[in-house]
Amino acid sequence: MDLLKRDHAPITPEAWKQIDDEAKRVLQLNLAGRKLVDFDGPHGWRYASVNTGHLTIRTDGDLGVPWGVREVAPLIEVRVPFELSIMELDNASRGAVLDLPAVVSAAEKTAHAEDNAIFNGFKAGGIEGIIPTTLHPAIAIPDDYADYPSVVVDAVETLRRAGINGPYALALGPNCYAGLAQAAQDGYPIRERVEHFLDGPMVLAPKVDGAVLLSHRGGDFQLSVGQDLSIGYEGHDKHKVYLYLTESFAFRVLERAAAVFLKPKRHKK
Repeated sequence: MDLLKRDHAPITPEAWKQIDDEAKRVLQLNLAGRKLVDFDGPHGWRYASVNTGHLTIRTDGDLGVPWGVREVAPLIEVRVPFELSIMELDNASRGAVLDLPAVVSAAEKTAHAEDNAIFNGFKAGGIEGIIPTTLHPAIAIPDDYADYPSVVVDAVETLRRAGINGPYALALGPNCYAGLAQAAQDGYPIRERVEHFLDGPMVLAPKVDGAVLLSHRGGDFQLSVGQDLSIGYEGHDKHKVYLYLTESFAFRVLERAAAVFLKPKRHKK
């Protein structure tokens, strides 16, 4: 039996398609980190850890010979539950277009959890994020978005001086993304001026407070996925079916010098 147990759900193929399509749409809209870092996988449910290539030398114990422990980065598994009305789902087979706010909410929560781990870290799960591990001092974001291009140039030069090649990408928190979208100088959109210095993507990253400039050359950040984003079946009663959105992943910062945090002035760090 497949671990997701979808075949046991009282859901018609037509309803499954709408559920999956809606989840995919929302995930693609909200997942920012995957667009900027290296993607390794998916490797499936059995994939439990990533080999880091490091060895920790130990001297305790009575093994009688020198020994060490191979270091790995364990994957974490997330599961976001949600429920849907069976009667409403049955209408998909009658030609109805389903309203699926519970799917939207679950997809947003899952995407935000992954991005939060990538950008801000998740200590409980052994994940170091891009922002907490960067070696460079944060650069303050100006109040006037017309001055934003100069900040991006400073961040790009910071990476270049550290030997980090481009192209460069920019992950923008909601306030920065909206500010750049609206700002203009002499009738020329500020967003286009910022894009000129990047040669890489500029994406909305809802879990970033401020912005992050990072190298998009590859080899600096790695998202390793076991089971990729999937919807599984948990159970049902007469009226509702209980589903969940799940994935397993680990994230590693391989080069701590490959990102610069652009912080809001209110930010303490």
